[in-house]
Amino acid sequence: MKPSEQIDQLIAGITDWRGKTFATVRKTILAADRDIVEEWKWMGSPVWSRDGMIAVANAHKGKVKVTFAHGAGLPDPDKLFNAGLEGNARRAIDFFEGDEVNERALKKLVLAAIEYNQLKLKKNAPARSRAKAKSEEA
Repeated sequence: MKPSEQIDQLIAGITDWRGKTFATVRKTILAADRDIVEEWKWMGSPVWSRDGMIAVANAHKGKVKVTFAHGAGLPDPDKLFNAGLEGNARRAIDFFEGDEVNERALKKLVLAAIEYNQLKLKKNAPARSRAKAKSEEA
């Protein structure tokens, strides 16, 4: 089964408000950039990637959690991050019953995460090229 189909099944199986919130989060993330790839990792977690991981989401008892892999390095002018603020890399958004998904702000955060991933790739590209060249010489 494809990851997108597994995510469809996951969302369909969440019959309370969390399913609707999860679906809105997913739609918003995918709408941010057409090259975002959906993955299914860690025994049942939807993950969105583009040039590296963007975010992972899970439905927990009483909330939907969206964790950005490099959230600590992202600008958050709309103050979406409300969980995991003590971590060195990750930041999360916890959505609770009655919360509205600020789709505009979430899309901006996803785009910032993609830009972060792309800058990280560019920064590391020369080092990887040198290492590859050395390994080919050996």
